[in-house]
Amino acid sequence: RTTREGAAKYAEHFRRVVMPELTAIAGYRGARLLERELNGGIEIVVVTRWQTIDAIRAFAGEELDRAVVHDEAAALFSDYDRKVRHFGIVVSEDM
Repeated sequence: RTTREGAAKYAEHFRRVVMPELTAIAGYRGARLLERELNGGIEIVVVTRWQTIDAIRAFAGEELDRAVVHDEAAALFSDYDRKVRHFGIVVSEDM
C-alpha cells in the first residue's frame, strides 16, 4: 500500500530494476503490476509467471514464501506483504 506518488515511483522502479532481474532468470514467463485505489491510497499487486518452482527459487532463494522487496521499493510503501503465495495455473486464456 502506498500513495499515488509512491505507486508511480514503484512502477518506475519495477521497470528499471525488477524487470531486468526477472528477465535474466531462465524459466521466467512474465509479470503484471496491478494497482487499485483502496481507502485513500493505492494497493499494488505483482503477479509473476514461472515455468517451474526451481525458476522461482533462482529469484527468491530457498524461502519461497518470503517476498523479495528491495529497500528502495520498501521505502515507498506504508505497508506490504512479507509473504507471497504460489498458485498453479489450471485454466488460462490470454487475449
